[in-house]
Amino acid sequence: MKSGLNLNVLKFWKEIIMNAQTGINQGNEEFLKEIIIRCPQCSTNKKLKIPKKVIDQSKQLTTISIPSNLCCEHSFQAFVDKNFIVRGYQKVDFEFSHMEFYESSEGSYDTEGFTSKPIFQQIIQLLRDCIEDKDILGSGMFTVEGKVLYSSLPQTTLFNTIREFEVRSEQHLISLKKMYLELDNSEKFISTIISFNGLKFNLVLMFSFRTKFGMGNLHMRDLLKKIEKIN
Repeated sequence: MKSGLNLNVLKFWKEIIMNAQTGINQGNEEFLKEIIIRCPQCSTNKKLKIPKKVIDQSKQLTTISIPSNLCCEHSFQAFVDKNFIVRGYQKVDFEFSHMEFYESSEGSYDTEGFTSKPIFQQIIQLLRDCIEDKDILGSGMFTVEGKVLYSSLPQTTLFNTIREFEVRSEQHLISLKKMYLELDNSEKFISTIISFNGLKFNLVLMFSFRTKFGMGNLHMRDLLKKIEKIN
């Protein structure tokens, strides 16, 4: 039975990838929305296309971390509301290696305040630290229904991941604790379910084509051990 469920999930995933990539390549507004960001240090403007669904999922504000050289030489954060209006910026004294999306603490209505707790920020930092490894392309944390709590995943993978978790929830496949997927370009994707105070979340790591699943699983285990220490 478990094998059958995994085959169903893999089938859903392949269909989602094809549909999402087609939509993205065509510039489908269903996936992307253009905003204008401005660096709070040098006032450089930049048009940026962001995942529409990430903003739609948020109750109030979404924090977008902008790495250096995306807009200008500075790293900073932008706060975007549900109408895709930038409500403010924040200077940071550290570098982002990837663009990040995560829900501001004010929007934690469906996670019982989890995103406003210090442990959430600690987990985000652990996920950031993961991608210092050149073979880890991105990381993320999602509700089991597919709502983004934090993501540094490449945009195409982010779309696919959201839809994958939505499908698993709709098809009542949430009992699948761990999933291993290999994409057509040999990049790897590992997700596992973790629990905090009775709440379940999906933790995701994405690996380069060079990484074998065995090594990827070791990275995931190491991350889980670090999270257990702060839980």
